[in-house]
Amino acid sequence: MLNSVTRILLFANICGFALQWIAGDALIRWLALWPLETPIEYDVRFWPWQVVTYGFLHGDIFHLAFNMFALYMFGEHLERVFGERRFLLYYIGCVFSAAIVQLLFALVTQGPAIPTVGASGGVFGLLLAYGMLFPHHKIIPLFPPIPMPAWVFVSLYGAAELFFGVTGTMAGVAHFAHLGGMVGGYLLIRAWTGRRN
Repeated sequence: MLNSVTRILLFANICGFALQWIAGDALIRWLALWPLETPIEYDVRFWPWQVVTYGFLHGDIFHLAFNMFALYMFGEHLERVFGERRFLLYYIGCVFSAAIVQLLFALVTQGPAIPTVGASGGVFGLLLAYGMLFPHHKIIPLFPPIPMPAWVFVSLYGAAELFFGVTGTMAGVAHFAHLGGMVGGYLLIRAWTGRRN
């Protein structure tokens, strides 16, 4: 049985995707994360709430399924460690930090105004936390299906995202937002553990 916050987040993401299917582009216009300097001819703009709401929308069913699988896989373990309130704060903090990094990246690169959607920033934050808190737990990724310690899996995933982001490989994926979720998660964990010590 999933813990309550993990279950609520799963439900919220599934509902967000269902509303996208019903409402069409309306939700993307208002709730997706748009660049700060979106051209006026797009007839959309950045709004402050988008730094959180974008994390409950998804590009397609596979995007949703991948993120929800990861949320299910790591969320319940981390919620037991953090407690419900801190786990929710951690997850939303990672979604927020991913959004900030994505906005800065879009501002620097001046690329096309493409909206960002997906829970990946929060999920990558969960991945980072799992690697830090359970470094020697074995994980078997889908590809390659080789058992490895959690810290190795997280390190490889982070390095891959950095490589893809810098080289522009796998265009259309917000690699720096994923890294932003990991950085935000790291800073939160360091702040909390430092305060406890």
